[in-house]
This record gives sequence, structure tokens and C-alpha cells, in this order.
Amino acid sequence: MSETASKALGAPAEPDPGRWKALVFIALAQLMVVLDATIVNIALPSAQQDLGISDGNRQWVVTAYALAFGGLLLFGGRIADLWGRKKAFVVGLGGFAVASALGGAATNEAMMFGARALQGAFGALLAPAALSLLAVMFTDAKERAKAFGIYGAIAGGGGAVGLILGGFLTEYLDWRWTFFVNIPFAIVAAAGAYFVIREPEGGRNRSPLDIPGVVLSTLGLVALVYGFTRAESEGWSDSVTIGMFVASAVLLATFVIVESRVKAPLLPLRVITERNRGGVYLSLGLAIIAMFGLFLFLTYYLQIVKGYSPVKTGFAFLPMIVGMITGSTQIGTRLMTRVAPRLLMGPGFLVAALGMLLLTRLEIGSSYAALLLPAMLLLGLGMGTAFMPAMSLSTQGVEPRDAGVASAMVNTSQQVGGAIGTALLNTIAASATTSYIADHIAGAGSRSQQQLVQLEGMVEGYTSAIWFAVGILVVAAAIALTLVNAGRPGSTAVTGSGSREGAADEVPVPVVAH
Repeated sequence: MSETASKALGAPAEPDPGRWKALVFIALAQLMVVLDATIVNIALPSAQQDLGISDGNRQWVVTAYALAFGGLLLFGGRIADLWGRKKAFVVGLGGFAVASALGGAATNEAMMFGARALQGAFGALLAPAALSLLAVMFTDAKERAKAFGIYGAIAGGGGAVGLILGGFLTEYLDWRWTFFVNIPFAIVAAAGAYFVIREPEGGRNRSPLDIPGVVLSTLGLVALVYGFTRAESEGWSDSVTIGMFVASAVLLATFVIVESRVKAPLLPLRVITERNRGGVYLSLGLAIIAMFGLFLFLTYYLQIVKGYSPVKTGFAFLPMIVGMITGSTQIGTRLMTRVAPRLLMGPGFLVAALGMLLLTRLEIGSSYAALLLPAMLLLGLGMGTAFMPAMSLSTQGVEPRDAGVASAMVNTSQQVGGAIGTALLNTIAASATTSYIADHIAGAGSRSQQQLVQLEGMVEGYTSAIWFAVGILVVAAAIALTLVNAGRPGSTAVTGSGSREGAADEVPVPVVAH
């Protein structure tokens, strides 16, 4: 795009000179939020014992965070558009640090659950602000590719890093440090953001807040996430589980109707109805379903079946992190300005599916080097390659004033995908395990043989669920290849976005028609 055309469309003439420094602090904040999704899981048994949390209530340490984070994301994205992303980012970091301090200092279960819900609420403000800051600061196609390559690697690999850090802190220090570790992250990121980030002018959405939209979307998403979380523990036929799904469907359907009619909607439907962004949200959500289920199974497999310590389990995930960083910062970044996004996303999800396919061969005595290592490398490479253009495309072609809520939709698809993945794949695994043990336990005479059958049953459950994950990744690849039709950055307009013919599809320029 020429400089004249760029100015005519309202894009900044000169990019922000501090944008690369800003990326460091944005990436640090994103890492903190993603780490928190898994770091606490490793510490949960120790925290449960110290605080006297019952087995029935321990899930709330994870669920309280997921409900607040998933339910408030759209609201957080809209607040970022209203206040300005920099202010939302700094406030989100400050609140997250305070909530983490409360969690680390918790003396009973109520204090712990409250701190986790507070972390989720401030995370819902912080995550969309971070992604939308990238969207409005990096407008050059090649620079955008590099920036989103780094961001994509963190978004994809941060969960696995959380397993390593959580294992190390729990084993060598104390479970409370899985909370306290967030405080220096937040202070450094907030101070850096305050002094370095210069948000472009004219990108705020100062329309009145859509209160009915806030209430309907928050309640609808909370009901959906809680429905899947409850299904995991109580079963799919539980009356409360079914009630949650019904309530969620009604609330979210009402939300869509309200958004199509109000003057200043919380989620302008133009953000999700454009086929490229819709394809990204859908395919990314499906891929996260597969990924989160896998994290859970491999953690159990390595610790229970293989007898790995928490730290050794965390380090066992390193090949996946290396693969994600390589796929995102090397393959994705280098090819993103040369090929269309779908030609990275589709094959990326298929390579990840191939890695997942290898894991269907898991047995009790499977070799880490021969099976788990290559499977995790393929998974990481595929996911990293696909995540990076997906993250970039999710905010492409949106008006600057919609950047926050578009970013929130990416996080929402990931959060809901994570809740669905954990519940759905865990249920499939548990059912297959129960069936296997029932069929084989009668033939096990001694106690050691019975224990062997139980371990074999667990592995049978994992492999049954992993087959479903393979299928889900193939569907994600098909969606990416068929729905996402944007050209490579800087070549053609994003079709269907309402952008004027010939305008470059990198953001942020106000090119979406109302």
C-alpha cells in the first residue's frame, strides 16, 4: 500500500519507534496469563492438603478462574476499546498481581477461590488488551508477522512452560510460589508498558456501554463453561449440567438478537460474521479442545503410569515448546508474508494431527525417545505454525475501535475450547477406562495383575480420547482451508470484511463497512 493511500485510510504515517520494546512487555504479560492456566494444576494437591480443601471442592481452584476469565472476556475487550488499551493493560496487570498475592497468602478455601476468580476477572481485561495493542501498533506486514510469531509461540507454548515452572516451584519451594511468581512478572510488565507503550490516536470506541449485552454474554459464557466443567465431574446426564447448557443456549441466542438491534453493541456482529475471522475463531477453538485434553492425559500418563516427578514431567513437555517456538517464529513468520494464511493454518493443524496420531500407539511401556518425543515435536511444530497466522488474522481488517473485542473473541474461543476439551476428552477417556477394566479385571488373579489391568485401562482410555483429538484437528484443518480465504498480507483485501477494493489487509485501518 502506498504512503498516500495509507494516510487516506487513517493509518499512522510512521510506526511507533518503541513498538519492539513494547512487544517485550506485552509478551511478558501474555506469558503470565497463559502460565496461570496450567501452573496451578501442578501445585493443586499440595495446596489442597495445606488449606483443607475437600476432594469435592478442589475443582473450584481451577473452575473459579475459568468461569471469571471465560465469562468476562467480551466485557474486558470492550472496556479496553473504551478506556484505551494501554490503560486497560496496566490496570489488568495491577489487579492480576494483587489477586495473585491473595492466592499465595490464602489461609482457607474461600480465600483461595476468591483470589482465583479475581485473577480470572483481571485476566479477562488483560488478555484482549495485550492482543489488541499488537494489532494497533504493528501495521507493516513483515513486522506484524514477526510480532505475532513471538506472541503465537507464547500463546501456544506458555501452558507447557507452566507445567515446568509449576513442577519446579512446588517441588523445591512451596505451592504458594506458583501464585507469588506472578507479582514480579506483573510489576515489570506494567512499569515497562507505562513508559514504553504509545497507543495510536483515534482507536477508542467511546460509545455507551451495552449493559444488556454485558449481562447476557457474561451469564451465557459462564453457564457454558460451567456446564462443561460440571459434565466432567458429574456426568452429561446430570440435571444441573443439562440445565446449564440449555440456559447458555438461550442466553447466547438472546445476546445475538440484542447485538443485532442495539445502536452500540458489545460485540458488533461484523467482527464475527466476516468469514476469515469466523474461520479463525472456530478452527482455533477446535484445536485448543484437542490440545488441552492432551496436556491433561500426558501429565497423568507421565506421572501415574511412568512415575515421573512433577519437575521431570514438566521437562518432558520441552520438545513441544521447542516445536511451537520453531513453528511460530521460524516457519510461520518466514512464510506468512509469502503465502496465504490458510496454507499455514491447514497444514499446521494436519501436522499436529499426525503427532497426535502417533500418540494413539501409547502403551504402558512406550519409550519416551521413540514415541513421545517425535509426537510432541510434530504437535508443537504444527500448532506453532498454525497459531501464528491465526492470531494475526483474528484482528485483520477490523476497525481500530473494534480491536479489543475482536481480540477478546480469540481468547474466548481458546477459553471455551479449553473447558470443552478437558470435559469432553476426559469423559471419553474415563468411559473407555471403565469398560476396559470391567472386561479384563476378572482374569487378573493377584494384586499386582489387578494393578497392571488398571494401568492398562488408563492408557486405553487416553488412546481412545486421543483418537477423537486427531479427528478434531482434522476438522480444524478443513475449516481453516475452506473458510479462511484471505490472501497473504499486503496482497489483497480481506474478502467479506467490507474493505474497499485493493486496500491492504494488514491492520489497523478503518476499512470495515457498517
